[in-house]
Amino acid sequence: MTYDESIDKVVKEDCISAVKKLPENYAHLILSDIPYGISTETWDVLHNNNNSALLGSSPAQRKAGDVFKRRGKPINGWSKEDRKIPFEYYEWCLSWAPDWLRVVKPGGTVFILPGRRFAHRCISAMEDSGFNFRDTLVWEKPGAAHRAQRVSSVFDRRGSEVDSETWKGWKLGNLRPIWEPVLWFSKPYPSTITDNILKHGVGAFNEQAFLKYQSYPNNIISLGYGTGERGMHPHQKPLSLMKALIDLTTKENQLVLDPFCGSGTTLVAAKELGRHFLGYDNDGECVKTCKSRLRNLREINND
Repeated sequence: MTYDESIDKVVKEDCISAVKKLPENYAHLILSDIPYGISTETWDVLHNNNNSALLGSSPAQRKAGDVFKRRGKPINGWSKEDRKIPFEYYEWCLSWAPDWLRVVKPGGTVFILPGRRFAHRCISAMEDSGFNFRDTLVWEKPGAAHRAQRVSSVFDRRGSEVDSETWKGWKLGNLRPIWEPVLWFSKPYPSTITDNILKHGVGAFNEQAFLKYQSYPNNIISLGYGTGERGMHPHQKPLSLMKALIDLTTKENQLVLDPFCGSGTTLVAAKELGRHFLGYDNDGECVKTCKSRLRNLREINND
């Protein structure tokens, strides 16, 4: 596969095995919103734990209805199988991280959006594969649902008024999830950073371009969705967020790779910014969505 044959495409292919076929030092940037491993969808189950509460499938969860439709299994410290899930997520990250290191150019950036719960496992896998961990950027979300259950409601169902009053104000779950991590890695380079920039075109960041998206070059990014932008994927990210990350670390005509492209937001952002792109996803419907979005963008640009 030559460089010219593969760019500016989205391909239906296994997201891990596809990258293995790419040449060394191929992409200027890898930017990907990877599966979180928290079992919110069938494709997000990355472990061997078959507990009945997965994907809201236990009898109690089915009775509760839609509130559990897209929720993973609750964290239960008493279960030996549950405690294996973080290790299995680390091992899953190790199944692709070495190939990402091989494929990205020396000094090139890898941005990963892994969710909050197992981000530390992703960091460990990337470092163990040879990447430098630069920073955790914070994407401050424009909004988030908060479904923490009241402890008192559990006791109400049990008919225990005393316990219900005692635990009034207490909840089960987490605080409102108003932010998500963006992990920033770079591939080591063999020379000085300035020599590497001249040879490979990567290694620095473009502060001036980044300031188009927010007033200061902070590592907290507050960018939301455009009108009518949402609804194409359960974990879809804003186009403006992906554009900011691409503008921060690449120049026009450089190549942006997204091995888990989902609904194609990274690819659309790259195309809008004059970058080449390559995306993979093993979900045929996601690939159709990607191609439709890219086709619509091309039609708009040709008007």
